[in-house]
Amino acid sequence: MKKGIALLLMLSTMLMSLTACGGENTSSQEASDSLAEESSVSEPETLIGGEMNLYTWDGMFPQEILRAFEEETGVRINYSNFDYDEDMLAKLEETQGGDYDFVIADDYILELVIAEGLAQKLDTSKLENYGNLNPVFMSQFYDPNNEYTVPYGAGIPLIVYDPALTDVEITGYADLWNPALEDNVAITANYRVINGITLKTMGESFNTEDLDVIRQAGERLLELAPNIRVINDSNTQDFIVSGEVAAAFLYTSQVYMAMNAREDLKVVYPEEGLGFGIMAGFIPSDAPNPDAAYAFIDFINRPENAAACFEYIGYYCTNKAAEEYISDEMREFIVLPEDAAEGEIVQNVSQEAEDLHAEIWNQFRAACD
Repeated sequence: MKKGIALLLMLSTMLMSLTACGGENTSSQEASDSLAEESSVSEPETLIGGEMNLYTWDGMFPQEILRAFEEETGVRINYSNFDYDEDMLAKLEETQGGDYDFVIADDYILELVIAEGLAQKLDTSKLENYGNLNPVFMSQFYDPNNEYTVPYGAGIPLIVYDPALTDVEITGYADLWNPALEDNVAITANYRVINGITLKTMGESFNTEDLDVIRQAGERLLELAPNIRVINDSNTQDFIVSGEVAAAFLYTSQVYMAMNAREDLKVVYPEEGLGFGIMAGFIPSDAPNPDAAYAFIDFINRPENAAACFEYIGYYCTNKAAEEYISDEMREFIVLPEDAAEGEIVQNVSQEAEDLHAEIWNQFRAACD
């Protein structure tokens, strides 16, 4: 889940980005307008004032929500964006956890941010709406005790297929290898995720450190090459919507756009298990205005505001209290089904394993050309 997803959502779009990784629909626009009006009414007695430096991907918040926060608190938001998580980390390292007040990034990079001491521990007593967060998306490997981060969106890549273009009944990742789908599949370009679903078809973990198992997955992945027509991170849903391919493995937001365009398509929650990608926010260790950051975290986690944000970005909603405010048309795409709560996140692995994944991916890409 990553920047690529967020940018896709500006288009509409995680939806997940889950990070490589936002455009709003009419209903979410109307909801955001209404929420902006409601939120600005209850202005606190003492304004916080000053500025808040927000750092994340482009298009992660409805403008109406940002404006309502500014009006309510007197805080001016300076919104800076990055393209890749690694760029964010380099910037934080350069400033030693300074310059920015609130940052939202992907799960794997958060582990490094915290390990390097670039995030400060949260004082949850300052967060009235902290209890609204969905525990399913908390206590993750990067922050097992929830000391530093608050979740803001989750991506769960899924398979979408057109039953009119194939007789294959797809129920899991393994079905993408079916010879009947030759030259008829589109996939995203995140190599750890694609290598990961190959491992899943073998009953293995996304994050195995066993190099022999990773090599076996590489051999199996090469067997998928004849079925691949498209490898693309941006607008991958266009290929299934247009009928150019019969099946596609898509980011959350792309799944939403595909199904919004064509209701006859089918969504598959792969039987081998789901892959999660979680975005989360943190306050840098030397943030200039942490009070504004706390106020912002609390503001976006009010149920109505959170619902507007998630409808806008198209990721799975990580605020449990907001679910009842999600519109019916969006609910099936961004509210996690109860039976799908178990999943695995792609995590950092040893450099040797990472290098092997990259080598396998390059071989696979060459075989698909």
